[in-house]
Amino acid sequence: MEINASTPNLTTDFQVYDCDLPADTLSYYLAADRIAVDTETMGLKPQRDRLCLVQLAHPQGLITVIRIGQGQRSAPHLKQLLEHPGTTKVFHFARFDITTLRYHLDIWVQPLFCTKIASKLARTYSPRHGLKDLIRELEGVDLDKTAQSSDWGNPNNLTEEQLRYASNDVRHLLAAQAKLVEMLQRENRWQLAQECFHCLPTLASLDLLEFEAIFEH
Repeated sequence: MEINASTPNLTTDFQVYDCDLPADTLSYYLAADRIAVDTETMGLKPQRDRLCLVQLAHPQGLITVIRIGQGQRSAPHLKQLLEHPGTTKVFHFARFDITTLRYHLDIWVQPLFCTKIASKLARTYSPRHGLKDLIRELEGVDLDKTAQSSDWGNPNNLTEEQLRYASNDVRHLLAAQAKLVEMLQRENRWQLAQECFHCLPTLASLDLLEFEAIFEH
């Protein structure tokens, strides 16, 4: 599935690149007002577990998977995109992803939208706010999560199943985000959601310093 074409091919299900975005693909994503973003790592502790993949989805359907090399500490084009003030980056559980991107690639993501926070504020009728449950309800799609807990650490030998899983985690996120925005606005919680999103970089800083329960008594 790896594609090295010089221009995005919108008929292709997803593209795979090594280490960073090509310049022309960067330009294509920079023109979007919002993109979906996700990461795959070797575990849930950024200081211990390395970043293996970054996945992107464009509103027009282009999906890109970037394989991050072991020991890689920068991705200039990806950094330019994820720090671009004119493009909202949409995550599910953004707190983890932005912490991981900052620790491993020195990327300070902004502006951003977290569909998990939005779901908890808008879908108060449900206790289920995981990505699979959210996409099932809002998009009528059952995500296959069988590859979720797998070895992402050998990027050159990722299976088709793993790459499909990684791309699917961003494939439906923008459509779900649009519906969550409507629900938040309808329930007069849009401003509250914005305030929550603005707090996420501070929470990422606290997580990297390993502070826990700092707001508790």
